[in-house]
Amino acid sequence: MNYFGVKAILIHELDRFKRTLLQSLASPIITTSLYFIVFGTAIGSRIKEIDGINYGSYIVPGMIMLTILTQALSNASFAIYFQKFTSTIYEIHAAPLSSFEIILGFVGAAAIKSVIIGLIIIITAGFFVDIEIQHPILMIFFLILTSITFSLFGFIVGLYADGFEGLQIIPILVITPLTFLGGSFYSITMLPEFWQNISLLNPVLYLISGFRYSFYEVSDVSLLTSIITIFTILISCILFISYTFIKGYKIKN
Repeated sequence: MNYFGVKAILIHELDRFKRTLLQSLASPIITTSLYFIVFGTAIGSRIKEIDGINYGSYIVPGMIMLTILTQALSNASFAIYFQKFTSTIYEIHAAPLSSFEIILGFVGAAAIKSVIIGLIIIITAGFFVDIEIQHPILMIFFLILTSITFSLFGFIVGLYADGFEGLQIIPILVITPLTFLGGSFYSITMLPEFWQNISLLNPVLYLISGFRYSFYEVSDVSLLTSIITIFTILISCILFISYTFIKGYKIKN
């Protein structure tokens, strides 16, 4: 393991995060505040509780998951695409670094950023509503594993993107709709039976449900199913990236 090489990539990516620290931290704080103003106040005045939990508190895990998914994907995809755009990816390949070490550096940096932002959202939400984390270890588990998984997914998006516009297609047209339709701000039990069955096809639902369980011990699906889902997505991303590096598609040409 070339620890110095991995450390160099990590430090380089985290330095970029520090240079835009104000923007990176202000965005989730402002967004979280707006969610509480719009959803917590406007909708919360009509929906007092869901599963015995105050509506404002209920939507916190969904807000965190929404931000983590988009941030992890965007950070990782931009990081690797920018290397392709500037052609510095060839210098990285020329360095004594294995594919695993390259992925570890870029994905690790994106995951760290996402975890930090997730913790900031939790702190910000605490100023608006009461938050009770019943299972903190499980919460950290989902927070870290989701950040890593979608950083890997973002890495794939960055490898295959043909332009900066391509980096935005998946977050905007796929991840955000799936998150909103995955029970971020409601329980799927509030939907008609047909749409409940449709919602069960949404993988993001299982991530949000598992994460919400760590807070309030309530979820739309079983905890075991949520854990299996996140590991399935994680392993699929790892296998796909491994295949891409072996073939060299979008990397060596």
